[in-house]
Amino acid sequence: MIRKFIPLVCLISTLCSCSSSDEDNASTHPTPRFFAKGADISWVTQMEQEGLEFFNREGQQTECTALMQQIGMNAIRLRVWVNPEEEWNSQEDVLRKARRARDLGMRLMIDFHYSDWWADPGKQYPPKAWEGLPVGKMQENLAAHTRETLRLLKHDGIEVDWVQVGNETTDGMCWPTGRLSLHPENYARLHDAGYRAVKEVYPRAQVLVHIDNGFDARRFDRVLDVLDKYGARYDMIGMSLYPGVEWERKTRACVENIARLSSERGCPVMVCEVGMPWDKAAEARRMLDYLLGQKASIRGFAGVFYWEPEAPAGYNGGYSMGAFANGRPTEALEAFKD
Repeated sequence: MIRKFIPLVCLISTLCSCSSSDEDNASTHPTPRFFAKGADISWVTQMEQEGLEFFNREGQQTECTALMQQIGMNAIRLRVWVNPEEEWNSQEDVLRKARRARDLGMRLMIDFHYSDWWADPGKQYPPKAWEGLPVGKMQENLAAHTRETLRLLKHDGIEVDWVQVGNETTDGMCWPTGRLSLHPENYARLHDAGYRAVKEVYPRAQVLVHIDNGFDARRFDRVLDVLDKYGARYDMIGMSLYPGVEWERKTRACVENIARLSSERGCPVMVCEVGMPWDKAAEARRMLDYLLGQKASIRGFAGVFYWEPEAPAGYNGGYSMGAFANGRPTEALEAFKD
């Protein structure tokens, strides 16, 4: 397989499939030019239709994306589903939300689930239209969906800085065809098809591989070793971190893993999802203060995104790790202010 230029550290270690350009060469401690402080607010259009409103700390009603910026965030993350039963997280819904971020000058991450619904470590089911396809045909469909979605955004003048090829692909994607534990070579092929499709539309966008439990070093090595073995490319490593109320041990282990991965793999690392119980705002604030405070000491640390902070307690089937109460941001989000 033809590769782009690989950083010297990767050639020495033979561990890393991070891609780079002459302008953005990675090193043993890559330094991102921009530190992302953001949130995934993909539920926002659904919430608005349901009549939910958002207010700043002073009680003034504020559109959610603008409120994230007021809180101190500079980036937004949006998930994409292929053929959802309702309009939420469809290409058109993503476009509506992405326009808001663009108009506010906020940076954008696109998170492809490659499913008609949620994809996570416990379920990675392909869209119904892709079921039963051989891996080659599934690669084609995955690449086409990626290009089509990104071209829709680019045609509207929207820049995309980061793209996740899959969501929490700890055991691959599009099961069973691309299940890492069964068909590691297929998972690598699907991932690389997404990588190539992203670069066709946004050559400068950073492509992430996203894995859950950022504190678990072994699961990151397991996934990344498969991608490296089969020559699949990625520019950045993404993590999820839900450490629980007793957050200190897991968050510190996550920070250690960020530093280790950025050094050993020669790639920047980003926390793409973080969250704690909504009613433990003080503890969440301390956790975020600690996590965000590492950006100065870990040169490969690229950013932190809170996952659906605007969600009220129990929203959409019981989600309880937002960071709003009565439509207002809690103390937890004060950590994102400069």
